[in-house]
Amino acid sequence: MQVTETLNEGLKRGYTIVLTAKELADKVDAKLEEAAPTIEMKGFRKGKVPKALLKKQFGQQVLGEAMQESIDGAMNEHFEKSGDRPAGQPDVKMTNDDWKEGDDVEVTLNYERLPDVPETDFSKVKLEKLTVKPADADIDEALANLAETAQNFESRKKGSKAKDGDQIVIDFLGKVDDVAFDGGQADDYPLVLGSNSFIPGFEEQLVGAKAGDDVVVNVDFPENYGAENLAGKAAVFECKVKDVKEPKAAELDDELAKKFGAESLDDLKKQIGERLEAEYAGAARMVMKRDLMDGLDKLVTFELPESLITAEANQIAHQLWHEENPDVQGHDHPEITPTDEHNKLAERRVRLGLLLAEVGQIQKIEVTDAEMQQAVMQQVQNYPGQEREFFEFIQKNQQMQQQLRAPIFEDKVVDYIVENAKTTTKEVTKEELQKAVEELDA
Repeated sequence: MQVTETLNEGLKRGYTIVLTAKELADKVDAKLEEAAPTIEMKGFRKGKVPKALLKKQFGQQVLGEAMQESIDGAMNEHFEKSGDRPAGQPDVKMTNDDWKEGDDVEVTLNYERLPDVPETDFSKVKLEKLTVKPADADIDEALANLAETAQNFESRKKGSKAKDGDQIVIDFLGKVDDVAFDGGQADDYPLVLGSNSFIPGFEEQLVGAKAGDDVVVNVDFPENYGAENLAGKAAVFECKVKDVKEPKAAELDDELAKKFGAESLDDLKKQIGERLEAEYAGAARMVMKRDLMDGLDKLVTFELPESLITAEANQIAHQLWHEENPDVQGHDHPEITPTDEHNKLAERRVRLGLLLAEVGQIQKIEVTDAEMQQAVMQQVQNYPGQEREFFEFIQKNQQMQQQLRAPIFEDKVVDYIVENAKTTTKEVTKEELQKAVEELDA
């Protein structure tokens, strides 16, 4: 087998591979000889079929297999000897289209190799880690919000008008074309005005009602309403208001704390403080990670595969187009051409991605089974009632596993770089941290 270099420009490589007719014939003979002991054919004992008959019966099939195995073997041997790692799927083509048995096989191999990533001194990277200590006012605000979610409703003074946010207790009967319909009747129904739990326009017409009032509500069912017999129809609801209740936040006491799984109010405050601290730490990490990536982008430069930049730019442009056109779900849309801005962002992403991958490989950073299991458990929460199906889907889908593994791997590499960078700590307020987070999207 002969391998001849035809292209060596930047990261682009091209080769011609020639597999001689004799090499191919020898490989076919070897494969037939290997399979012969297991082949049965009418008129012959197992393993005693003449070689000429075997070749006539299975020669073309074995020839194709031998050709593919030889080409694959030549490619693998080339990559092992050269040390090249292709940036994408190599382009392999057979050039002698008029090939017939007895001819040499000529194949072209073209690819872009991954670049050599230069060794980087991460101590040159300067980072600032923001820290925020939860203030008492922040804890009190979070506690008040919890109390709001655990609110009760108490009857207003007799004759009080219902306000948005109040709970009214009603009996109602719904009719379409003066005929009552299934599911359109209830007694003592507690409805929170402004909750948008009823048909659009229903709750607004009950604002201002008092206990004892009879209110006629006129609404139109939406065109896309679930029940076809009601979709788009005008309806009349005869409502009897039986009570008007105002919301009352729960008392901030030990009983409230126990509702949220804490032993006491002080314990609940402590838990809230820890949760806020974790939220602030997560936001601060986002800011520091962006600063790290900006620093690495300026510090490290090397040649990039054009194919990876093109693919990344197309993906960025496609994603942004769909964000701007959310009504288009499929791919039936005009061709999307990446802009210079998309290409610039793609270059950054490809460069940083290759750098992090190289650091991870050199430092032997791996995602453990426990970390993958935790990632899967977090995802499965989005599929209540379908946990088993989701687990089976993950087990069978290598691409999905990689999507879960990639951010974990990246975070572990980032942690390694941060440990070796020059990091200072700065205490800031919650507002200052929030501003820094907002500037990430600016």
